[in-house]
Amino acid sequence: MQEVFNATDYPSLVVGMDSPDDAAVWKLDDTRGLVLTTDFFTPVVDNGYDYGRIAAANSLSDVYAMGGTPFLALNISAFPASLPPEITRQIIRGGAEIAKSAGVVIAGGHTVQDDEPKYGLVVAGFVQLDQMLTKSGCRVGDALYLTKPLGFGAITTALKRGVAKAEDVALAVSWMTRLNRSAGKLAIEHHLRGATDITGYALLGHACEMTKASMVGFRFFFESIPVLENALPYAREHIFPGGSYDNFEYFSPCVTWSRKLEEHEKMLLFDAQTSGGLLLSVPADRVAQWENRAKAVDQPVWKIGEVVEGSGIEIV
Repeated sequence: MQEVFNATDYPSLVVGMDSPDDAAVWKLDDTRGLVLTTDFFTPVVDNGYDYGRIAAANSLSDVYAMGGTPFLALNISAFPASLPPEITRQIIRGGAEIAKSAGVVIAGGHTVQDDEPKYGLVVAGFVQLDQMLTKSGCRVGDALYLTKPLGFGAITTALKRGVAKAEDVALAVSWMTRLNRSAGKLAIEHHLRGATDITGYALLGHACEMTKASMVGFRFFFESIPVLENALPYAREHIFPGGSYDNFEYFSPCVTWSRKLEEHEKMLLFDAQTSGGLLLSVPADRVAQWENRAKAVDQPVWKIGEVVEGSGIEIV
C-alpha cells in the first residue's frame, strides 16, 4: 500500500497512512481541511438501541479528536438474515439519534449479510487547519488530561459472560454514548495541539503512539487516573476483553512501572475501550483557564500526568 500510495505524491493529504492519527485529513484550501474516518464493530451490549448509539458516538469521536466538526455520515451495517427486523431498526435508530444530536446528517450507507452483527459509521467533518489536533502535538511541560474514566471494556466483557449487574452496564452505556464534542470544542477554544481518543488500544496504547509521534515521554500519576468503581469487581476477577491482553503484550515495552501495582490495576490501563474519552495535552500556561472553563460547561476532565523529556511512559 505504501508503495502505491506515497504521501509525497499527494500534497493535499495532510494526515494519512504515514501518521498514527485518528482520521485522514485532506486540505480543501488554505484554511480548511476535510476530515474522514470510519469505525464499526460487533455488539458490546445486548440492547440494539444502545449498541447503535455507542457505535455512532465512537465513530464521531475520531473527528472530534482531530479538532474537527462532523457534518455527514454513512451507515456501515452487517446483519445476520436471522436477526429480527425490529432489532436492526433499533440499532439504526440509535445511531441516527446520536448523529442528529451531534448535528450530523446520515445520508445513506450500505448493508450486507454476515453471521455476526456489525455496525458503525463513515464520518466526514471539517477542520480549520491551524486548529487541527494530532498525536504529534504534545510538548514537554504540557499537562495531560483525560475526559472519560476507564473500565468500559471490563464491564462489557462481564456482560458478555453473563455476570454483569444491570446498573453497572447502564453506567458504562451512559459514558459510552456521551459525545466527545464538548471536549473537542474546549481543546480548540484553548488552542491545544496534542490529542487522541481512547478506544481499542486503551489508555497506554494510544498514549504510547502519542509519545512516539511527539518524540516526548509521558509520566502518568496512577492515583489520578479515573476508573469506574463499578468496573473494579470485574477487573479483580480478570474479566477483560481479549484486546486488552493483546494491548498488554504489544505495548508493555513502552511502559516503565515506577510503582508496584497489582495485575488487575495494570490491566485497567490496557483495557480496550469503546467510545472512550479524549487524552489531551494542555500547555502549562493554560491549565487554570482550561480547568475553569471545563467546570463551567460541565465537561469532566481529570489531570492524569505530564509530558516530559525522553520517550515512553512512566507510571508513578
